Amino acid sequence: MLDPKKIEQIARQIHNAMPKGVKEFGDDIEKKLRTVLQSQLSKLDLVNREEFDVQTQVLLRTREKLISMEQRLNELEARFETPKTAIDAEESHGEKKAD
Repeated sequence: MLDPKKIEQIARQIHNAMPKGVKEFGDDIEKKLRTVLQSQLSKLDLVNREEFDVQTQVLLRTREKLISMEQRLNELEARFETPKTAIDAEESHGEKKAD
């Protein structure tokens, strides 16, 4: 969710940028601006910086785990491939002897 303080700050800046005659309508316009801004911004698929940073950290940890698991898988595959090739070599020698 968007930070209400940021929305309030934007609404205030828009209100301050308005011509003097319009500003005299006072708080009513600022409240309406805040409501419209909040409504329109909530329709957007946005996250605040804190949520973004948290998800970035989660992604980094996940990536580290994935790399670790890939290395472990490669080690296991290498361990199981070595005996298999040795068995294959023995079988091929055995077939030659049988011929």
